[in-house]
Amino acid sequence: MTLRDHIYELRHRLSLAILFILLGGILGFIWFGTKIGPIPSLGDLLTGPYCALPAGKVRFEPTPGVCQLLQTQPFEAFLIQFKVGVAAGAVFTAPLWLHQIWAFITPGLYARERRFAMTFVAAGSVLFVFGALLAYFVVPKGLAVLVSFGGDNFITALAANDYISFVLIMLLIFGACFELPLLVVMLNMVGILPYANLKRWRRGILFAVFVFAAFATPGTDPISMIALALALSILLELATQLARIHDRRKARREGDDPAAGLSDDEPTPMNYSPEPVLPSPDSDVRAGLDDVT
Repeated sequence: MTLRDHIYELRHRLSLAILFILLGGILGFIWFGTKIGPIPSLGDLLTGPYCALPAGKVRFEPTPGVCQLLQTQPFEAFLIQFKVGVAAGAVFTAPLWLHQIWAFITPGLYARERRFAMTFVAAGSVLFVFGALLAYFVVPKGLAVLVSFGGDNFITALAANDYISFVLIMLLIFGACFELPLLVVMLNMVGILPYANLKRWRRGILFAVFVFAAFATPGTDPISMIALALALSILLELATQLARIHDRRKARREGDDPAAGLSDDEPTPMNYSPEPVLPSPDSDVRAGLDDVT
């Protein structure tokens, strides 16, 4: 394909990807205020951590028994519903729009590279989902700690836009942070980050994880920070052990290679011992006889 054809192909794939996301956004917009059988509405799922706070003393509840967020601007509820719907639609239709991106990239990859890419994309998707789920269960605990400061001098009436943005950012940060161990495994497999370095840097990595978690969590509450740091520490240790297994297998394979360990300026050793000449499988020559015979 020419460069112009590649640009046209990219435009076509991106247009389809955006179309799928918008269609998913429409479904997410409808789901925001509609229950689907036993599945609660998207609005109820997002307001769940806020509604878990005790009413009256901590959470402002103008109508007894009804948990609601505060709308401070016109059309704020519509914009929030649209934003959350598009985000949910992007998650729902991820296989469709990711397939469009994959269809544009895959012609330039070898079969081995395609297998590696599919494996890492699948693992990355699973890790992102687990990170988002962890954040969803951590948000109520962290939120309870944050709103508890001030004692009886304050009552919590969160603005809808600020609260929804806080929850979405928490989900995104936890999901993205769970991709770091996968990045470590990828760097190890390409030879950039060997296990020996990971083993030597283990204490520094552990300290850096806790510092990173303290700055990454937007709530700055200790529960979210500790939950993220502990989860990342466990996943990074698992990635380190995978790197150890990979490097051990790599060393075993290179042990049988006579060219292993040579610098770029050293010649590869040659095997000068004669080897038997075997007939070609497509040859009609009888086994054991060469062409001259």
